Amino acid sequence: MLNGFKDFILRGNVISMAIGLAVGAAFTAVVTGFSNAFIVPLIGLFTRGTGDFGKAVFTVDGVKFPYGLFVSAAIAFVITAAVLYFLVVVPMAQVQNRFTAKEDEQRADIKAALRDCPRCFTEIPAIATRCGHCTSDVEPDPEARALAGLPAQR
Repeated sequence: MLNGFKDFILRGNVISMAIGLAVGAAFTAVVTGFSNAFIVPLIGLFTRGTGDFGKAVFTVDGVKFPYGLFVSAAIAFVITAAVLYFLVVVPMAQVQNRFTAKEDEQRADIKAALRDCPRCFTEIPAIATRCGHCTSDVEPDPEARALAGLPAQR
């Protein structure tokens, strides 16, 4: 039983997830500090208030509702989401597109090129030499074969 637990803990993905959570918690603390130190006072300048939402409350029948804590947390969330999106998601998407764009375009064109079988009139790939439905031999489309990088047939 302990060997199974040891194997589970020492897996690479569990350790990577734990490191990711620790870095995420530290990042959240940094963004919250930035938000409280710079963004909240700037909002206070524009609204002519103190900018400290942490102490903002409203009272109903003697019960205090600290809505300022929610406003501070919402500001920190929006800043965290914006930083993650613009500094991590967008650059990674551009890197992935740079490496996979050419391969995806060719594959999409090959798969998207369809034609009808001359015998049974069902759709088959343009590079097919045999119909998958009626099993009759068909002439492949020369343009589709060239696009797929296959030699022309005689």
